[in-house]
Amino acid sequence: MRLFRSFRDDRALLRRSAEYAAALMEEPAASDVDWLSAVATRGDSDHAIWELRYLRRALGILVAQRDALDDRTPSEVLRALLHRMQKDHNVDGELIDLAERQFNARLSAYRDAFTSRGHGTPAIRVAQNLLAFSGGPIRADDPVVQRGTVLVSEYLAASNAALQASFGKAQLPEDVQPSKVGR
Repeated sequence: MRLFRSFRDDRALLRRSAEYAAALMEEPAASDVDWLSAVATRGDSDHAIWELRYLRRALGILVAQRDALDDRTPSEVLRALLHRMQKDHNVDGELIDLAERQFNARLSAYRDAFTSRGHGTPAIRVAQNLLAFSGGPIRADDPVVQRGTVLVSEYLAASNAALQASFGKAQLPEDVQPSKVGR
C-alpha cells in the first residue's frame, strides 16, 4: 500500500509541476513588451520579449523555492520548465543551448537580487537586473525602474497564484506554528 501511495504522490507532483511550468511559459503581455522595448532595448521587441520570458520563468522558480509546500517541488518545477523550454517553438533548435545559458544567467542574477539584503526591496533589485540585461536605466529612483518594480511585483504575484492553483495553499490550524509542522 505504501509503495502505491508513494507512486501516486510522485505522479501528482509531476502533473502539478508540469501545470505550473505551463503557467510560467505564458507569453508576456504586449503592453509589457512595448514598454520594455521603448525604455530599454532600443526598440528591439524580440529582445524585450525574451527578457520578459526569462523574468517570468526565473521568478516562478524563485517563488517555488520560497513558497512551495514540499521540498521536492522546486526541483521538479525546474525539471518540468527546462523540459518545456527545450521544446519551445520560439527557439531555433540550434540555439537551445544559448537560450538555456541566458536563462541560467538571469536566474542566478535574479536569485541574488531576490535573496540579498541590499538597498531597496527585492522587487526593485530584480527590476534593476531586468533593466540591466535589457540595456535600460538602473537607478532606483528612475521612473523606469519604478515601473519595472511594479511589473516584477505583478509577475511575483502571478507566480504565487499559479503555484497555489497547481499545488494548493498552505493552511495550518490557528494554534499550530509553522515551525511545529512535520514534527
